[in-house]
Order: sequence, then structure tokens, then C-alpha cells
Amino acid sequence: MIKDTSGQDKAVVAKRSTIKPLIIFAAVVAGGMMSANAFISASKSSLSVAKEDLKFATVVNGDLVRDISATGRIVAANAPQVYSPEQGVINLLVKAGDKVAQGQNVAQVTSPELQNELKQQNSELQRLLGELERRKLEARRQTLSLNKSLDMAQVELSAAERENRRAQLSIQKSLISQIDLEKAVDDLAKAKLEYKHAQQEVELAKDTLAFELKSVQSTVARQQLVVDELNRKVNNLHIKASVSGIVGNLLVQPQALVSQNQALMTLVDLSAYEAQIQVPESYANELGLGMQVALKIGNQEVMGELSSISPEVNQREVTTRVRFDQSGLTGIRQNQRLSARVLLENKQNVLMVKRGTFMQSGGNFAYKVDGENASKINISTGAISINGVEILAGLQAGDQIIISNYQAFKQAEQVTLR
Repeated sequence: MIKDTSGQDKAVVAKRSTIKPLIIFAAVVAGGMMSANAFISASKSSLSVAKEDLKFATVVNGDLVRDISATGRIVAANAPQVYSPEQGVINLLVKAGDKVAQGQNVAQVTSPELQNELKQQNSELQRLLGELERRKLEARRQTLSLNKSLDMAQVELSAAERENRRAQLSIQKSLISQIDLEKAVDDLAKAKLEYKHAQQEVELAKDTLAFELKSVQSTVARQQLVVDELNRKVNNLHIKASVSGIVGNLLVQPQALVSQNQALMTLVDLSAYEAQIQVPESYANELGLGMQVALKIGNQEVMGELSSISPEVNQREVTTRVRFDQSGLTGIRQNQRLSARVLLENKQNVLMVKRGTFMQSGGNFAYKVDGENASKINISTGAISINGVEILAGLQAGDQIIISNYQAFKQAEQVTLR
């Protein structure tokens, strides 16, 4: 029997290693921390939303144009009304929709009273003209008589001067007495005085005749003005179109009795158009003449400016007119529908994001996207346009946020995106 080596064997005691327990402990701690983070993350991201159901936008720096969206229609820039110049019976010469040219007769008013008054005043004018001619003849006759008196006074003066010279020569030769000489001197003085008075009377009489003649002429001129005014009124009974275009609405019936200054019809000038747009009442105080307006007429776009703003509100809207350049535009017609954007303010190089339904929550918070999660953050917004929202605080350029409606998020602090 062969002996084994058990007698030679010695028991070896193995040294306990401290590394392995440490590794196991570290693994347990790490696993616990990961579980805790997962638990915390799961508690924060209690909601999970599909990305395809959401809309996202990136915060950028750009120009924000604050504007108003409105609708309207094309209207004629010039659509004057035609009025009756006098009271009478109206005879319409055109129908609604007829084309008319400027200066064309569109209606006629029959006024017997005006025609009769014109005849009476014209007759009075003829009477005054006859009176004027009679006064002219009378003035000529009186002037002739005055000139005759002046000539006779001059003849008497010449005779007195001649007798005075004869008396002077005779007294030198002692042919006449001193009394006869003195009589000749007195006759000369009397003749001079009578001639002087005759001259003054002629001048005064001529001035009087000229004044009376001028007064009659003034009366005739005044009556001529009356007749001219009546002729103008009679001529205006033939009512003419003030613009070229078409006849709009007829405001009276044919052969109707109309009063003075009563509206008869509307004429539409098709050579110039304006846009009439309706702006919500809430923006009325922000509107101003000269503001830029972007118009979209069919598939054509054009810029214009506010030319008038109605002072009254009708059905919560304010009516405005926009003047625009029609060159290059085709197919424009009356009452054509259009859309418009009134540019209220232009802010350059501001932090902004695309406008979305997230603003329905008040615009004081947003969900910022970070990988597969979206966190709720507080923000501050400023000006709002049709397409964009100004960001005043809470976000930076390059941040991505959810711009969809936040109602489904239920005010969660964090949302998981799947």
C-alpha cells in the first residue's frame, strides 16, 4: 500500500480581499443613484407628448413689424353725386350702369317758375337799357343848351370889350362924355361876370349829367347781373357729368318732383381706385394718416398708405381708405375683395420668435426644448405682430420652444418628447 501525501500537506489560509466588496458597494450606490435620477425624471416628466403633434420655433434676432390684419374691398377714389340745381320735375337721360363722359348731359330739370322769372328780369333789363339811352339823349340836349349859353356869354363879352375900346378912343377925342365911358366899362365888367358864371354853370351841369348817367348805367349793370345769374341757373337745368365713368345708383325716379340740392344719382370714376378696409375698433387709436399698408389684391401685392380714417365706429369697426399706386396692376374692378396689413410699428434687430397658439396661455411662460425634454420657463413678451412675438426676457437667440397650445400640458414643469 502506497501512502498518500496527506501527511505532507499544509493548510494555507487565504487572505481576504477588500477591493471586491468596494467594487460591489460602488456598483450598488451608482445603481441607486441612477434609479433615483430616473425616478426624479419620471416624476418631473409625468407627461409624454409626441413630437409630431407639436410645433416648434427657434428664437432669433430680426426685424419685427407690428401690424394689423384686415379685409376690405376696392372702391372708386372719386364717386361724386349729382344734385338738382333747382326745384322742378326731373328727366333722367341715363340709366344705372350706363357709361358717361365728362360734360355729357345726364339729366334735365324742368322749372317753369325759373323760366318765367328769367323773362321778367330780361324785360326789366331792356326797359333800363331804353332808359339809359333816353338819359344819354337828354344829356346831349342839355349839354348843347349849356354850350349855347356859354357861347352867347362869350359873344356878349366880346361885344363889351369892343365897345369899351371904342369908348376909350372916343373919350380921348372928346367925342363922348365921361358917363358914356363909364357905362362901357360897366358893360364890360358885367359881360365878364356873366361869361364866368356861364362857364361854371356848364361845368356843374356836365358833372350832374355825368353822375345821373353813371347812376343809370349802374342800375343797368346790376340788372344785367340778375339776368346773367338767371341764365346760369337755366343753363344748369341741363345737368352734366362731372367725371367720366359709369352711372352708379339712381336716387330718384324719372319724372319725379325734386327739390333744390336733392341728390339724383352717383357717378363712379373708374380711372382711379382706393382700398376701403375695416379695422377692429381696438386698434382705432393707433391708426394715423400716412401709415404704410400692404395690400393683396388677388395674386397681386402692392403697398399703399392710409389716406382717410372714419371718425365713427360702425359694428365695432373703423372704416379707412388706402391710396395706392395702380401702375402695373391688372384686372382691378369695383368692389373686388382684398386683404390688408396695416404696418403700425417696425422694430429692428429684436429678439423674436414665430407667433403661435402658446400666446393664448398669457405669453408669460413657454416650454423650452432640451433634447428629449421640454422645461417650463418664465418669459416676458413685448410687441406682437401677425407672424412674430417680441421676447423681452427668459430666452436667448438659438433657443427652441414649443409654440403649440399648452392646454394639454396641464402646467407641468417638464414634458417628455417622444
